[in-house]
Amino acid sequence: MGLGNYHRDSRWTGDVELARWVQCVPRRDRGGAKLVTGRLIVFEGADASGKSTQARRLASRLGAELTFQFGATEIGSAIRSILLDPAHAALDDRAEALLVIADKAQHVAEIVGPALERGDTIVSDRYTASSTAYQGYGRGLDLGQLNAMMRFATHGIEPGLTVLLDVEWSVARVRLGDQMDRIEGAGAAFHTRVRNGYLELAAADPDRWLVVDADGTVDEVAARVDTAVEAWLAANP
Repeated sequence: MGLGNYHRDSRWTGDVELARWVQCVPRRDRGGAKLVTGRLIVFEGADASGKSTQARRLASRLGAELTFQFGATEIGSAIRSILLDPAHAALDDRAEALLVIADKAQHVAEIVGPALERGDTIVSDRYTASSTAYQGYGRGLDLGQLNAMMRFATHGIEPGLTVLLDVEWSVARVRLGDQMDRIEGAGAAFHTRVRNGYLELAAADPDRWLVVDADGTVDEVAARVDTAVEAWLAANP
């Protein structure tokens, strides 16, 4: 199981069946060339759950590369501007899903895939579970179809660990204030479905998900994240 070949002057063309490794594990392709998988840790959660802050802190503590979805690439940034602009209120749910998945494909091609092949540790603020929660549970789109498209877009790369920062919408709504983007302003019912979707995903895969209470100060939540991640890493050497 390899991550394909990456050359600095060419696009990453890895063909990954599944990459769930949490530590750097050397592998060999059929030709005998040594290929290395890196470590992918993902932060997920509702808007205003504190993901970006906690992802940045953990990446710094681990000496890892920090990235995010959506908008980390030039193409992704253009997609992000469409997705979040309240002027695009007429954007169809399926069109929204396809744009989000297109961002993931570019993100993996430019950032995640090459980093994992180099054997790097990478921390991402959002990954595929966001689409499952927002476009699947939130918008009500077919989960099987979404997952199939995301697997295609990401070459099947899955995180070794996902940290879910869980917070009730009533708390998140206060944090957001009045200036909300198109998705943040989707309403309480939508965001409640998103939160419930996240919790279902975490419950279905407890070995690779950690649920952390995100109601508290930045330092309080950071302490919970550190404790949970350290315990998980100790149990998964």
